[in-house]
Amino acid sequence: MAHKDIIIIGGGAAGFFAAVNIAERHPDLSVAILERGTEGLQKVKISGGGRCNVTHAEFVPSELVQNYPRGEKELLGPFHKFMTGDTIEWFEKRGVELKIEEDGRMFPISNSSQTIIDCFLYEAKKYNVEVLYNHSVKSIVENNGFKLNTSQDSFTCDKLVVATGSNSKIWNLLETLGHKIIKPVPSLFTFDIKDERIKDIPGVVAKDVEVKVIGTDLVSEGPLLVTHVGMSAPAILKLSAFGALELAKRNYNFEIEVNFIRSEFSDCLDDLKDIKQSLAKKLVFNTAQYDLPKRLWKKLVLASSISDDTRWADMNKQQLEALAAQLTKAVFHVTGKSTFKEEFVTAGGIDLKEINFKTFESKLIPNMFFAGEILNIDAVTGGFNFQNAWTGAYIVSQSIVM
Repeated sequence: MAHKDIIIIGGGAAGFFAAVNIAERHPDLSVAILERGTEGLQKVKISGGGRCNVTHAEFVPSELVQNYPRGEKELLGPFHKFMTGDTIEWFEKRGVELKIEEDGRMFPISNSSQTIIDCFLYEAKKYNVEVLYNHSVKSIVENNGFKLNTSQDSFTCDKLVVATGSNSKIWNLLETLGHKIIKPVPSLFTFDIKDERIKDIPGVVAKDVEVKVIGTDLVSEGPLLVTHVGMSAPAILKLSAFGALELAKRNYNFEIEVNFIRSEFSDCLDDLKDIKQSLAKKLVFNTAQYDLPKRLWKKLVLASSISDDTRWADMNKQQLEALAAQLTKAVFHVTGKSTFKEEFVTAGGIDLKEINFKTFESKLIPNMFFAGEILNIDAVTGGFNFQNAWTGAYIVSQSIVM
């Protein structure tokens, strides 16, 4: 049975970040990562379409925490210790320069997640972190330290870091040790919608919409993308994150109201009356307004019982009102959800009341630490989930004292 000073379960973003920082800080200690897969860092690999969305250009802790439906209160203190600027500096010191895109997302300038993976693998080797693949942890026994049985071998260690993300088997093991697990439900998903108004126009983007879930106080704003199966993009993804628990309760069957132009119905109606005068001889169908994509505009016009040969001058009161309603309060029925790209995120995990957020150590089991999505923390899309991983893992590395 092999003994290590510190074992990290999970070879993902949080696991590698914790291991490298611990080993750099304590070069005299033996540090090992146990990873169940044939390779690690899989979420890093696929994040951001293979470019790795490392973090987000938000540099004020109180603003940054607002992107976490679960964990907002708990992360405020940790973000004062290690956040976006520290992440940028950490990678730059190791030769990985990051760039900021228009929407605030940050990527390596190489535009390749392999750059981040190579950085971690190099650092792990440099600081003698042992990375053991195909080691699925089967049991954890706490007894003056920890004993771990894996699919390959058994280990003992003095300190244990658990960074396994949304791994139900590890959550089950932690439950047997006394931790409470908040039942996981999906977060960050797209909406399945079958509706004539968005049929056959995948790829169309409305740049700035407001979306509400009818019957709740859930509301979000931002771009909306029409997909082959429904709707996606930030306006939808934010709703899915902040509404994760509520939408699960509704079994992903609910109605949304979309304001495509972020304007009041009455103001829109007044606008349309003015447009009726100024574009009298033009066809409504062919004269898209409010900077809306032409294909979406045409769908909304037809949904307002306005034929494709109707001129603005011939629009009656009912048609003007119907078009204003489609533009400002269009109702769509959501019948299910789809995973956003490959970025499966869950709401749920270890109850945050059981964690000391000054150290990320368990309040129930001394010398057991956690980092990343294993905790009941999740964020909207844009690099925020990784920032939670970096922050937690870094604070763990600073908290472990031998």
